Amino acid sequence: MSYKVFDQNDLSFLHKMIVDSERILTGDHINEDYSHDELCGTTSYPDVVVKVRTVAEVSEIMKYAYEQNLPVTPRGSGTGLVGASVAMEHGIMLDMSLMNHFLELDEENLTLTLEPGVLLMDLAAFVEEKDLFYPPDPGEKSATIGGNISTNAGGMRAVKYGVTRDYVRGLQVVLPSGEIIELGGKVVKNSSGYDLKDLVIGSEGTLGIVTRATLKLLPLPKKTVSLLVPFPTLEQAIRTVPLIVKSKALPTAIEFMEREVITDTEAYLGKKFPDNQADAYLLLKFDGNSDEEIENLYTDVAQLCLVQGAVDVLISDTKEREEPIWKARSAFLEAIKASTTYMDEADIVVPRSCVNEMVEFTHGLQKELGVRIKSFGHAGDGNLHAYILKDELSDSEWEKRLSLAMNKLYAKGHELHGQVSGEHGIGFAKKPYLNESLSPEILNIMRGIKSVFDPKNILNPHKVCED
Repeated sequence: MSYKVFDQNDLSFLHKMIVDSERILTGDHINEDYSHDELCGTTSYPDVVVKVRTVAEVSEIMKYAYEQNLPVTPRGSGTGLVGASVAMEHGIMLDMSLMNHFLELDEENLTLTLEPGVLLMDLAAFVEEKDLFYPPDPGEKSATIGGNISTNAGGMRAVKYGVTRDYVRGLQVVLPSGEIIELGGKVVKNSSGYDLKDLVIGSEGTLGIVTRATLKLLPLPKKTVSLLVPFPTLEQAIRTVPLIVKSKALPTAIEFMEREVITDTEAYLGKKFPDNQADAYLLLKFDGNSDEEIENLYTDVAQLCLVQGAVDVLISDTKEREEPIWKARSAFLEAIKASTTYMDEADIVVPRSCVNEMVEFTHGLQKELGVRIKSFGHAGDGNLHAYILKDELSDSEWEKRLSLAMNKLYAKGHELHGQVSGEHGIGFAKKPYLNESLSPEILNIMRGIKSVFDPKNILNPHKVCED
């Protein structure tokens, strides 16, 4: 696809439309952060960054870009891991972070309407003040809700509550042509034709730009308790998970971790983890509305873990005891990153019963390829985060071993009837693996959907399934 090269006439249009010139960045004023996302593996600068504030601005810019055939890349906090917010064809980048307002809290319908630039941590604090609860809980709390919607983010509470798609009732979306459409609303049920709202969720900014969202909320659980359960081996820990899931006491979260990742996190945070002697751990969380209710939930699960070989069950039943554990869990990614010179990641999801086999495969791959691989993840929904570390490898040797590791990891995931991504998305970096994992018929349908929404292919080009 051939695009118009951004020039002075295009910049003049933007300055005429947006009076606040400080919201338009060009040349050396474009911060290096705008050229990549969190992992930095995919790098490309936009020609201009526009910090938009209103849906009208987004619409007018898209109308102009559509007429002029200029590529446009939407961006939130840039916390993604697959290059989805990188301007591969340069052009215009729309920074959505200033569209960060809460618009309406409807306590009768239990919905919250807000702009896409609201940070996940601010969203959580806002609703909790009203004794309400937004369940999706990705590890990166500085991500925007728009970014979460674009990737259908999951997180640690997905095993009980589901993922972002389950909590989006309505969207306002600006199409590549600049047209503004409303999808869904406050209604609980909707069988009115194709569900375009759910199609936009998880599309990584390739079909339209989310400018407003209406989210479903729940009453805030009054009590939470966490269990840190050390096991002699990861196999024993993982084989316990299906038994927990099948029990009547479904936890809010079921995480697995290995000692070496905990050790990295202790070094990164400068704080001791409550226990670091075992080879593997399950981290469980339960919520409810009374001490009696929640104790009934976790008591049987604790006993089940001990029967399955757990060394102990450490109960954290106050906020002061829970906070250090979950703060450490949230820091795993940054801790692993700090332990090496560079890294890349695979976000594979497999059936829950196959998690142990997938992790054991990564252990064997380390020895086979001579490269360190650290992993942790959501045992409750089969989502493994595997990080391949460069350490002191030369660039050429790193590229060789990384390619081998990724190909083997994704091939194993496919063999176990898994999928390429559980929650991080495809973006630019993971396209080759998506193309290998899906049939040509499915890929053609995806590309056909993209062409209907964006016939000129100007919105976030070269992402997900697009060549």
